[in-house]
Amino acid sequence: MTVKITHLEAWPVPMRLVEPYSIAYETIDRIENVLLRVETSVGIAGFGCAAPDKSVTGETAESVLNAFHTVIEPLLRRTDPLRIAYRLEKLKSVLDKQPSAIAMVDMALYDILGKSAGLPIYMLLGGYRHRMKTSITIGILSEDDAVMHAREFVGQGFTALKIKGGINVAEDVHRVIKIREAVGSKIELRFDANQGYGEADAVRFVQETRPANVELLEQPSSKKQEETLGNITGRVPIPVMADESLMNLRDVFKLARRNRIDMVNIKLMKVGGIDEALKINAVARAAGLEVMVGCMDEAALAIAAGLHFALSRPNVAYADLDGHLGLENDPTAGAVLLKDGIVYPTGRPGLGFDLK
Repeated sequence: MTVKITHLEAWPVPMRLVEPYSIAYETIDRIENVLLRVETSVGIAGFGCAAPDKSVTGETAESVLNAFHTVIEPLLRRTDPLRIAYRLEKLKSVLDKQPSAIAMVDMALYDILGKSAGLPIYMLLGGYRHRMKTSITIGILSEDDAVMHAREFVGQGFTALKIKGGINVAEDVHRVIKIREAVGSKIELRFDANQGYGEADAVRFVQETRPANVELLEQPSSKKQEETLGNITGRVPIPVMADESLMNLRDVFKLARRNRIDMVNIKLMKVGGIDEALKINAVARAAGLEVMVGCMDEAALAIAAGLHFALSRPNVAYADLDGHLGLENDPTAGAVLLKDGIVYPTGRPGLGFDLK
């Protein structure tokens, strides 16, 4: 069967957050994703989503749309969408600094592949598991508000909380301990400093939160200070995970070779989609590193892509797939299912969602 791409379109989708949140270097109250539709000669349409972030991926919705009009649409029109590796290599050679734009195309092509085969993507890629527990994030809040949110999330069925910090280590320590007291010993607590700490603060945080039994420490120091990250990893007794320090395949190789970290957070928007995530995951597994699948502030369709990747691989042990929660007017709502802190695919072919 010969399949050709007959039409492509991309459009911006601004969305407000029901509740703004703060991290170490910014406060977020609204986002803008870009959605992609790729139509084919056999009546199958694939869908993708870009979640550009100027401070992380270096992109904006405007730059993604410009990449679509000047590069993506001309390169893909009238080509075979099932030759995924070939198409993506062509795009990467031109858009190497626009990972969320590439991720958007990657998703749509895998969506077409899954729909052509009549299978969900995670089954095509290996089908290791069918569901995954996710954490839910508590931004930098006052102690009382953080405790209130923690109790609410646990009441909704979540059993893993990701707590943001990195501005004031003493306040972070106190807030984490109070959250532990509020939720009990069975809830997993993860902490993300978003590059806010130096070595001394990171070590202090881990030492002083020992009673709270924090599960892992995510990106404690600046991505520009790889040696500091490695020093922290060597000095603390809990796993240290790279997030902003990991943007591509080369990064995971360097971090693993130099023993800088214990874990990596793979986000499709940072690395360029499912295809590149699989390669990074393979290096991580070879190096004995555990993997978390993470996300940006993303529409549910992008969360679905991250979930399908995570479900396909045994060493993706953790998920932080909450970027779609609290988005107003998400046109892709329903692309993943959530119950009691567990994320499920829809079970339909491809990404499991058709955008009307």
